[in-house]
Amino acid sequence: MTTGNPLPGPSTPDPTPYPLDQLAERGDAQARALVLKDRVLSFADLRERVSLLAGWLAGQCEAGSRVASWAAKGELTCLLPLAAARAGLVHVPINPLLKHAQVAHILADSGSCLLMGTKARLQTLEDGDLPQGCRAVDEAEVFASAEAAAGCLGPSDSDPDALAAILYTSGSTGKPKGVMLSHANLWLGAVSVVDYLGMSSDDVTLAVLPLSFDYGQNQLLSTWYAGGCVVPLDYLFPRDVAKACARHGVTTLAAVPPLWVQLTEMEWPAEALASMRRLTNSGGALTVELVRDLRALFPEARLFPMYGLTEAFRSTYLDPDLVDLHPTSMGKAIPFAEILVIDDEGSVADPEEEGELVHCGPLVAQGYWQDAERTAERFRPAPDASTYGGTAVWSGDRVRRDAEGLLHFVGRRDAMIKSAGNRISPQEVESAALASGLVAEVVAIGVPDAQLGHAIHLVVRAAPDASGDMEAELKRALARELPNFMQPHVYHWRETMPLNPNGKIDRTRLEQEIGA
Repeated sequence: MTTGNPLPGPSTPDPTPYPLDQLAERGDAQARALVLKDRVLSFADLRERVSLLAGWLAGQCEAGSRVASWAAKGELTCLLPLAAARAGLVHVPINPLLKHAQVAHILADSGSCLLMGTKARLQTLEDGDLPQGCRAVDEAEVFASAEAAAGCLGPSDSDPDALAAILYTSGSTGKPKGVMLSHANLWLGAVSVVDYLGMSSDDVTLAVLPLSFDYGQNQLLSTWYAGGCVVPLDYLFPRDVAKACARHGVTTLAAVPPLWVQLTEMEWPAEALASMRRLTNSGGALTVELVRDLRALFPEARLFPMYGLTEAFRSTYLDPDLVDLHPTSMGKAIPFAEILVIDDEGSVADPEEEGELVHCGPLVAQGYWQDAERTAERFRPAPDASTYGGTAVWSGDRVRRDAEGLLHFVGRRDAMIKSAGNRISPQEVESAALASGLVAEVVAIGVPDAQLGHAIHLVVRAAPDASGDMEAELKRALARELPNFMQPHVYHWRETMPLNPNGKIDRTRLEQEIGA
């Protein structure tokens, strides 16, 4: 399809998808679009560089081929989502924290014809890691080659339903699987986020999350849809985030709970607090205590708790005006998403009745790359009650909808701990431990037990100001808050929690370490 400018503005969420590369055509030509370490790109520069990169990419592989990137945040990784789409290729962003064996799996599984990465990372590849027909290119050579070729491509007329990207999950349930996203999925995700966050052209987003993560990549796409500026940051320490917020006048900061915990435990420059308009959270639920800490640290910023899954990008958000009253709620559906709660008989659950969250609508991905079996498990016909119909994502997450229409997370069907005949939500145990004020981070895990079925193991990191006999105090606190059958049987104290490549607590690693 061919489109003309101006495209619909962020003030009215337009359900019409466009080719993804046309995000480069938005924004005032002289306005800042991307702040790099050594220079700043205006929107005019962004258009020129996307055009140049797309022209070079089109000469490297046939249309529809997959091209992978394995590098830190920079010009290449930020522009590739648009440039690959313009060239008619499918972008496969690989988390820069992954090691060569995981990269080899992704390259082989996706059938990528090209891997662009930093020299140091490419040098870690071993014989056989690059599949036949795939070649590696140092990212430093990409733009030099593109400039030498001087072949530019203008905005495409790609079918919005065409495949634009394959995002690989972190592999918490086995080998990473690739989620197929179309131009429409990514475009409408950007439109939706801009609408409910209320973003505008004077916004500055600090992109701290991995660009291989759907939530991380949307930091780019939604900001550019709004005509705003992105500041990509690979941070070593939490204080680097605060310093960058102050230096660049950041208005929008997205993070996952483990990072928020670290950020609330440090001092912030006054100028960083003054510019902040909104905080967004996904990748795990906020606790009552963390909401309290964020609201105290950023009293003028609007806090958006969100829920999402890579298979449908984002599903719900909680209106900031409701955060103080309902701090643990998932909120309601975002624009372009229809969220149903389906009971075990396949009907829409009654208010306060537990059921499975089912996501319907145009944000639903196209399935798992070359994996019909797992696609059929999660991507199934929408329930009869759906107004969208078509294919829906059956999340596996258990939720309930209250009388006010707000959703609340109960637990994952496959993560529920079954102990002494009781179904126990790990999140409920974790929330009680956090509410004690004695711990900063906690994970509840069910470990096989001959008598109980599963024994509850609690892995905890103490609060910074905690002292004394922490385990005894925590046991007393949990005894006050939880019934006997929910009391942890074993405690594991840690100085730090392991994190997966997306910055979330690595539950799979913890399970392996304690023998779950």
